[in-house]
Amino acid sequence: MDKLRYPIGHFVANPHLSVEERNHCIEQIPDISKSLKEVLENLDSEQLQIPYRPDGWTTQQVVHHMADNDMNAYLRLKRALTEDDPIASSYREDLFAELNDYRDVPVQTSLTLLEALHSRLFILLHSLSQVDFSRKFTTQALGPITIDIALQRFVWHNRHHIAQIRGLKEDNGW
Repeated sequence: MDKLRYPIGHFVANPHLSVEERNHCIEQIPDISKSLKEVLENLDSEQLQIPYRPDGWTTQQVVHHMADNDMNAYLRLKRALTEDDPIASSYREDLFAELNDYRDVPVQTSLTLLEALHSRLFILLHSLSQVDFSRKFTTQALGPITIDIALQRFVWHNRHHIAQIRGLKEDNGW
């Protein structure tokens, strides 16, 4: 079950990213929505309603969650850049996934949102100084984290969900 839930393993942060490692993370951001589009290709509306694991979210819920999570991450990052050690709000992702928009809104809407958001994030991250990446914010779930760690988590989180969808497709021979 853990392999289904965490197909690329649990998140492990590197607290001391080199400039090259940081740039590698940033350069992955534009590919996230491309990879998500590819993995969703040829899935019909019924397949989008199948959970990626027992008692897990459907593919459609995962895609909408990715958009909601990335919007929150983007706003947290901007607050960390413009405020001193802000307390970042959290959200009940489990309850978000039960709202009607996760069921009724087409996944293409969240794909479009992710493309636009990742474009802005990519440009913003490229404009930051090395010192900016050490700025911090605090979350209820994670405690204080730097922008460097948030960046790594951002990339991991998206790769993690794309791997869940890919695993579902492979397991079902789609």
